[in-house]
Amino acid sequence: MENKTARLTILIDPVKKQAFEDLCNRQDLKPSQVVRQLIREYLKTHGVEYATKMTTSTSPSEDEA
Repeated sequence: MENKTARLTILIDPVKKQAFEDLCNRQDLKPSQVVRQLIREYLKTHGVEYATKMTTSTSPSEDEA
């Protein structure tokens, strides 16, 4: 699972937003959980690979120490 989070802001028709939130509530899911799953499925469908953790690179000064 991912360690860090980034915010994604979207504009959506208020009626669709309410219908989405109602459906998520009936399924005992948070809308953010469903959106994350949709993104994972979309990436997989289109063959996009991604790391599940962010890699950090060291600065040259750290490599020399």
